[in-house]
Amino acid sequence: MPLTETFAPAALDLTHVRSQFPSLSQTVNGHPAAFLDGPGGTQVPQRVIDAISAYLRRDNANTGGAYSTSRRTDAMLSEARAAMADFLHCAPDEIVFGPNMTTLTYAMSRAIGRDLGPGDEILVTRLDHDANVTPWLALEEKGITIRWAEIHKEDCTLDVEDLAAKLNSKTRLVAIGYASNAVGTINPVKEIVRLAHSYGALAYVDAVHYGPHGLIDAKDLGCDFLACSTYKFFGPHMGVLFGKREHLARLRPYKVRPLTDAVPNRWEWGTLNHECIAGITACVDYIAELGTKGVETTTGHVGTDAFVRPSSEARSLATSPRRAAIIAAFETIHRHERALMERLIAGISQIPQLKIYGITDPTCFDWRCPTIAVRAVNQNEGNTPLALATKLGDRGFFTWDGNYYALNLTEHLDVEKTGGFLRIGLVHYNTAEEVDRLLQALQEILP
Repeated sequence: MPLTETFAPAALDLTHVRSQFPSLSQTVNGHPAAFLDGPGGTQVPQRVIDAISAYLRRDNANTGGAYSTSRRTDAMLSEARAAMADFLHCAPDEIVFGPNMTTLTYAMSRAIGRDLGPGDEILVTRLDHDANVTPWLALEEKGITIRWAEIHKEDCTLDVEDLAAKLNSKTRLVAIGYASNAVGTINPVKEIVRLAHSYGALAYVDAVHYGPHGLIDAKDLGCDFLACSTYKFFGPHMGVLFGKREHLARLRPYKVRPLTDAVPNRWEWGTLNHECIAGITACVDYIAELGTKGVETTTGHVGTDAFVRPSSEARSLATSPRRAAIIAAFETIHRHERALMERLIAGISQIPQLKIYGITDPTCFDWRCPTIAVRAVNQNEGNTPLALATKLGDRGFFTWDGNYYALNLTEHLDVEKTGGFLRIGLVHYNTAEEVDRLLQALQEILP
């Protein structure tokens, strides 16, 4: 049966989806909790909780032992690599586990930096989370030059022409975010990877924020490295790094002597967090199930945009049934989140006391995630980002305030000293009713 018939894009069955997340049933001061804090970490379905608990209850052991629980741990790690390989579309031995994206990026920057020196250049952007900036800035101590790609302030989009102009024969690496965790902008990553490679530079992609919103295809992007965090897409607090096998074998990691030189294990320092890695397989399987069971039958067309849209041929070449289901799941997730985002931005645009940072032109919504950064137009003690987040929190709306580690962006936009942004982040388990209640609350809170 053709894949497009097996896994057709459909509408989310929100009743089914939300029933799998125990935390979503909470209340605050009598108000139903609305989890609009997804960019800082999503909630987890029961199957992830069960997988973590089951590992600790039954299989808790270190690896490489000649006994049953150790062997089951080895098998679990292999299963998790296979799951993430399906999620990112790469080989299982190109998957590296670590505590978080930041730690993994520091490890990789240290290793890459061993082969660099004075005269070499690395290009970073003003739009990125600091986890894809400071690990590269740290290499300045070796005499490496860090160059900055600027942004268009009016809509917080990357100035790709400026980035291209700063590439040269000395560029050794380009560090780019797939999507901004602060303002939701999606970058043309595939184009930037191509530009980097045209100068012989490596491309390092931070996909942490894009992970819950759009399909990631490391093969199609052609990037050399791509890092993400499973707690941003309904899993445990863990980081995952994709690295092309040739680089994982060639580069020299800092590691203890007994650690194997085999790829990818040579990049995983010390004993891993096995119980959370067991939860990684469960979270990937949850997303895959959305492509099969978590939907309502419907018809419709999903257009081509900044989100990865595989052709029917690409779907038919999916490496596994799980990858095929993941493709369908993200088509469905995108349709749902897009509708919520349009509803939220349209509503905020009707509140004159608020300013939206980022893309607001509906014709350009293909290039943003449903992550909305706002500030009160006239700042006072009662409507700073922190004050707004606190008032919303008392009503059961969980939002974030501050810079979210996108420090270079908040400084560049001159909002860092006055509290940064109020960030509202939608994911697929959010509802139109939550958006409407939030808009009403904002109208009531703002003077």
